[in-house]
This record gives sequence, structure tokens and C-alpha cells, in this order.
Amino acid sequence: MRFRALHRWPTTTASAIALQCRLAPRVRIEPLPPEAPRLLAGADVAFARGGSVAVAGVVLWSLDERRVIETRVAQRACRFPYVPGLLSFRELPAILAAFRMLEHWPDAVLCDAQGLAHPRGLGLACHLGLWLDRPTIGCAKSRLCGEHAEPGVARGSTAALLLGGRQVGAALRTRDGVRPLWVSPGHRCDLEGAIRLTLAAATRFRLPEPTRLAHQLVTRAAADQRGGMTSKRCSGPSGQS
Repeated sequence: MRFRALHRWPTTTASAIALQCRLAPRVRIEPLPPEAPRLLAGADVAFARGGSVAVAGVVLWSLDERRVIETRVAQRACRFPYVPGLLSFRELPAILAAFRMLEHWPDAVLCDAQGLAHPRGLGLACHLGLWLDRPTIGCAKSRLCGEHAEPGVARGSTAALLLGGRQVGAALRTRDGVRPLWVSPGHRCDLEGAIRLTLAAATRFRLPEPTRLAHQLVTRAAADQRGGMTSKRCSGPSGQS
């Protein structure tokens, strides 16, 4: 999979925040294409060697056949510190390396991360979407920002996630009675499409199959590294990106 470089990687918190502010207006929130996405990529990251190496995995999954088409793993040295809200600068170099290895183009990408539900409107799903120029969706297991009511207990129930009075995502129940996911558009997708595609891909478990399988993939790959695996984000809960 080939794509153009979007920017050089900043090395300081201040320069990363400034870059987020420049990139955020380029995010396009729009309906998914009329032809529903069928080939979905799930992306996730784990850390190894005391948090100094990011291990990224991409799983390409067919929504029609409900099977894995392709998997790729890449690792890169971590060159940016752990800072909530700036985790894309820590994780994306490895994720992009894994995407470059794919033989097939995904129709859409789901990330265990935030999209628009981010203090500067540029969570990892938005950032990745700008790099790939593909529809992307944030399906986070925890909330980074915003407020919401509790959604109903039935699968498919939602509650608006509001930030500064603006809806930036939704708390989505993907199975009856389980904790919700925090879903938000990334790029070239709207909230309705993000919710619809997340539910379509969450076939058996709380998590959509592409991201669930990507998590398993990177967990195994990171554990194989010398020094074993640290927590997914090195510190702090998942989804804070």
C-alpha cells in the first residue's frame, strides 16, 4: 500500500500540538461512499523493550466473508514521549510502516483510538486518515474527553458524546449490557457511518473484529520481543490518542 508523506515528525510537545492545529481543518467529515465498505483494516499498537519499541499490527478483514484476508506487523523505535492527546506521534510511525506492507487497499480503517473526540479534533484515527486518505473511524475502549449520558443497555444504543456543546462522537453499546465503546469519525466518514460500520464489524464481541484481532496480533508480537511486553500505551488507559 503506497501513500504520500503528510509531514515530518515533530520532536517536541509544542511542535506536535502546533501540527495538530494545522492538520485538524483538513479532516473531512462526510458520509461514507454509497458502496458500503467491505474490506476493513483494524490497527493497534503494543509496546516492547520497556516501552522503547512500538509494535504495530494491521489486520485486513472481509465484512462479507467474516475472515482475515491479510495481516502485517511492523516495529519502530519510539522517538516521541508518552503524552495523552499526542499519542499518534508515538504510534503512527509504526502503524504506517505496517500499512505500507499491505498488498490490498482497505475500504475503511478502524482504530483502537480517538477520532474527532479529541481536544484539538485530531485523534489518531483522524491523523491516520489524513495520511492514508481513506475513511477512518475511532473505536476507543475509554473516553479521552467530552461528556455523555449512559446509553441504553441494548446493542446499538447510543448516547451523544459532547465536547464544548458540540457532538464529536457517541458512546455505543455493541453488545447487550456490556460497557460502551467511544466511537467518533476519523476522516472521510461521518458519525452515522462510523456507528453503522462499527456495529457491522462487532459480530461476536464488544470490540469490532478488525481491531480485536489487531490487538491479539500485536500482543503476541510484542511478547516475542526481548524484554517482553509492557502495557499497550506504556502508561495511561487505551484510547487516549
